[in-house]
Amino acid sequence: MVFASLSAWYIAHNCVTKRKEHAIILKSHLSLDYKQAEIKKKLAIVAQNFYLLIKDILMAAKRKKTKPKTKKRSQNNQKIEKTNKLLAYIVWGLSTVVVFLLGIIATYYFTQHEEKTPQKILHIQKEVPPKQSTTKIREELKNVLDSQQKNNYITPSHEIDEKVAIPPQKRVVKRTVKKPKLAIIIDDVCTKTQIRRIHNLGILVNISFLPPSKTRPNSAKLAKKEPAYMVHLPMEAMHFNKEEPFTFHVHDSQNVIKKRIHELKELFPRVKYINNHTGSKFTSNERAMNKLIYVLNKEHILFIDSRTTSRTKVKKVMQNYGLKYLARDIFLDNKQDKAYIQKQIKKAVRIAKKHGSAIAICHPHKITLQTLKDSKELFKDVELVLVDKLY
Repeated sequence: MVFASLSAWYIAHNCVTKRKEHAIILKSHLSLDYKQAEIKKKLAIVAQNFYLLIKDILMAAKRKKTKPKTKKRSQNNQKIEKTNKLLAYIVWGLSTVVVFLLGIIATYYFTQHEEKTPQKILHIQKEVPPKQSTTKIREELKNVLDSQQKNNYITPSHEIDEKVAIPPQKRVVKRTVKKPKLAIIIDDVCTKTQIRRIHNLGILVNISFLPPSKTRPNSAKLAKKEPAYMVHLPMEAMHFNKEEPFTFHVHDSQNVIKKRIHELKELFPRVKYINNHTGSKFTSNERAMNKLIYVLNKEHILFIDSRTTSRTKVKKVMQNYGLKYLARDIFLDNKQDKAYIQKQIKKAVRIAKKHGSAIAICHPHKITLQTLKDSKELFKDVELVLVDKLY
């Protein structure tokens, strides 16, 4: 379009110049014919008109060009904005790449630094103890617990407070067609390890829990998980000095004994049977036993005499209340020896056969529990039962 306008302008300009030249020629050649002058004059007018027409066309073209320029400017602005956004994305992308590269460089630097100083690392590793397997740790914990139990617990014979052996209780001889009944009571139970070992025996026994204390805070919680249990109640002894914190004393008032038994029921809500822990002084005191049996009878709890003294008054008090008297016939583990324990088991079986039933008491020592587990054949002639089957 611009080229066409320029060509038109060039033609018109040539026409004008020719017109001037013709005017000069006309002036210089007055002798020319009039017709030729008229023709030339007309041609000049036509050229001038053509020139003006071309000029108008060019002006119109300029006006048309000015309008799309605004659109082009707006389009240019949009393009600039797009390019700015694109540049911003590029900058963000480059910055993340730079940060990533810096991280790689830093890790490489630190790893190289650690490889350069192996002596320091080896020195630190020497100070850290080597990792032990879980089985070794468990074995060590068991050994520690066993050693603590041995230190805290003297011997099973501490239950008996007399130097001379207590004679067996006088019982009526019974002959029955059925198998005689033998109830084995395991006293002093207070730890999870003991419970696990008792469960692994494979025979029916009566578990008697000591009340909780600082050294055995979980005994009551462990008892709640058992279907049946007894409470091994600490009582005052003649000469035993290492008393339990829950020990009942001869001079305790009726209210004190009542309060203690209520506390005991809160700890052991399903308790139905209690036997004494030590208690040679308490059980040989008729007045003290009267106060205790009175409260136990109110709470529907039966007392089984561990017979830690030959001077026990429990039988007399129980008969006064019209209650059946049950007592220990034999201790199985006064000596921590397998042969001795098996000998006592055989005696317990003979007592059960003679009287129709018997009660044997032992303790949760490792040798005792292992001997019970290994001596299942010795119980083939008796029925191992819970104490409630003896009433």
